[in-house]
Amino acid sequence: MKYIALFIEKLFALMLDMAPWLIFGFLIAGLLHVFFPDGKINRLLGSSNMKSVLRAALIGIPLPLCSCGVIPTGVSIHKNGASKGASISFLISTPQTGVDSILVTYSLLGLPFAIVRPVVALITGIFGGAVTNKLEQSLEIGSIPKKQKENTIAKRKKTVYDIFHYAFVEFLEDIAKWLVIGLLIAALIAVFVPDDFFATYIHSDFLGMLIILAASIPVYVCATSSVPIAAVLMMKGISPGAALIFLMAGPATNAATISVIGNSMGRRTLFTYLGTLILGALFSGLFIDYFLPREWFTNAISHLHSDHVHGLLPYWLQYLSALLFTVFLFNIFIRRMIKKLKRKKDKDLLLTRVDAMNEIKVFVRGMTCNHCKMSVENNLKQLEGIDEIVADVENETVAITGNTIDLKKVKETVEGIGYKYDGEKV
Repeated sequence: MKYIALFIEKLFALMLDMAPWLIFGFLIAGLLHVFFPDGKINRLLGSSNMKSVLRAALIGIPLPLCSCGVIPTGVSIHKNGASKGASISFLISTPQTGVDSILVTYSLLGLPFAIVRPVVALITGIFGGAVTNKLEQSLEIGSIPKKQKENTIAKRKKTVYDIFHYAFVEFLEDIAKWLVIGLLIAALIAVFVPDDFFATYIHSDFLGMLIILAASIPVYVCATSSVPIAAVLMMKGISPGAALIFLMAGPATNAATISVIGNSMGRRTLFTYLGTLILGALFSGLFIDYFLPREWFTNAISHLHSDHVHGLLPYWLQYLSALLFTVFLFNIFIRRMIKKLKRKKDKDLLLTRVDAMNEIKVFVRGMTCNHCKMSVENNLKQLEGIDEIVADVENETVAITGNTIDLKKVKETVEGIGYKYDGEKV
């Protein structure tokens, strides 16, 4: 009972610290999504030079895309004419940060980390893009149908509803599960891992960096949910440099990202991507530990050692924000339950439906968020003979309705945007 009470106490303290900045960050994410859509990104990065590489990194840093959501955007940029260098620069810099994660980093880890994070993302993005362009002797751009290139969504008036709906429904839905998991893991570490654990069992800061790096590369963790884990790990004794490595490699790499980049852009580009992140993370971690005062980074987390909220924001604002964000999270999980019930109902209706149109389902592996869903649906809708597309992220299936469905073209389109076509569902 004692541990449960302590766990709830730690979880609540983390939530109080993060909630105001999460709400503010998600709101800015909604503004970016509405006024800076993917089409603008493609147009800005459609050239093969260093200016495009720099622009890709600068655009990617504030965008609130996780490492799964950035994949279709990065592949789309490449397919629409950007160099591999610009695409890799975008893929490296974008998942490491985002307006929401930068603000949460400031709230939990302090101003030095909040500054260092985007700076490192910018440097590694530019370096990875420059190396990729240098290694590419000839640019090979995958061809896509002219209709698909020129496809644009009909313009309509941007509303406040669009901003809030994306911020606190669509985007939050993408990372809600991982954000909650990150908070739970952070609270568990705070309760069960002794404060002197790393000092007692891992005597070298560099060894700690290597262990954190090895654990971070294959595992998915979004930029925002990585912050509370990094903060609590620092409480338990890991160096600021090792914490930065986790903040870089955790969000920027995972097994799915590695697979898609290898398939879409080739092994050489994949090795450049991974090499840049690994070397960049290690160099950044060593630089922080050996050239900057450790107190800059450790003093900011001192409030987490106590069970009190620090005085950066008024208590009433933190409590109100925590309550409001909890409501947002409950709304997401309720929406998911309703969607599951609706899918089951639709499936039962489909079994009794007689229609002149063909209706098939195919497996598409690698969809993990709403961004993936929209990317698959929008691209497949461009194919002739297809009238309706419904992608189901949870079951990794795509329901296709139409008079003439060419599965070969479906496969080419799906794999062309970075996902894996895995055949028709029987």
